[in-house]
Amino acid sequence: MKFCRGHAIQSNLATKKSLAFTLIEVVISITILAMVMAGIIRGYVQSNWSALWSSMSLAAQSFASEGAEQARAADWRPRDYPPASGYGTMDELPSGTIITNIGYMDIPGSSSTNKQFSVTNIVWITTVTVNPPLRQIRSECYWRFPRENLLFTNTVVLLRASDQ
Repeated sequence: MKFCRGHAIQSNLATKKSLAFTLIEVVISITILAMVMAGIIRGYVQSNWSALWSSMSLAAQSFASEGAEQARAADWRPRDYPPASGYGTMDELPSGTIITNIGYMDIPGSSSTNKQFSVTNIVWITTVTVNPPLRQIRSECYWRFPRENLLFTNTVVLLRASDQ
């Protein structure tokens, strides 16, 4: 050990040993890095699942809206004479009609995730009031999310007066 003005000066070898990391410090830092990376990957996977659920929900809502608008476009003129019922007449979708349509959702995605997801759309037409004539069109779209395999429902409800 050398002395300079009353202070001890350590050699270069002792200085290098004190600046190095111990094995425990390296293991702890790798563990922290692994936990941070696992959290980042988990967040990325969760955001992808959320994006898929949102796209499926929006596609199902569009499917339900399509069914409701098709039922709304049907001809209904209760004040015409003589009264008739059936396709191509004054009341194409009488009250109590149930329409079921099974199809596939249009979900964009990469080739590995671009699958066709089945969807069932059921449209109910019910009479709300007779005078004035008013009907309710209820369109429900049932679909399953592949991650949890739970059944979800998107619903559109319209009120329709005659001649509209």
